[in-house]
Amino acid sequence: MIAKETKLKGCFILEPKIFEDSRGYFFESFNQNTFNKLIGQNINFIQDNESFSVKGTLRGLHYQNGEYAQAKLVRVIKGSVFDIAVDIRKDSDTFGEHVSLELSEANKKQLYIPRGFAHGFVVLSDTAIFSYKCDNFYNKESEGGIIYNDESLKIDWKSREDKFIISEKDLMLPKLKNTQL
Repeated sequence: MIAKETKLKGCFILEPKIFEDSRGYFFESFNQNTFNKLIGQNINFIQDNESFSVKGTLRGLHYQNGEYAQAKLVRVIKGSVFDIAVDIRKDSDTFGEHVSLELSEANKKQLYIPRGFAHGFVVLSDTAIFSYKCDNFYNKESEGGIIYNDESLKIDWKSREDKFIISEKDLMLPKLKNTQL
């Protein structure tokens, strides 16, 4: 596996080594020792989540606050998404900046998103199965979010906004400047 740190400190793109032959392929999607060595931290994932979404579904931008903040390792099992991680660490030199990339069943890339980031994605394929490894348990009282189209974030979602399918809850999220981080 190869890990490349993004422009946002602590946020990594991971690319597995894929072994292909006439039968198909094999790759190691996660190895705790390898992962921790590559990112230079000791992360212990304790919860796995999976979502299924249809084309145009936009989920995010979500985060957890305080003692329930979560680091995530995300990947697509089926389909493709355009994935976004936004640095919301107030003391960070890259506060309010984001990284984006396509995650797909074809490229098998993963994104490690450290604590202190908001995360979201939009589905590009007809359907997508999205997997999240989290290093902390979800806590409803600690959840937060930022509206996907906050102009201060300058996110190009690479999709037509009039085709987005967004939950009522996500449409009510505040702008970054109005969040309580």
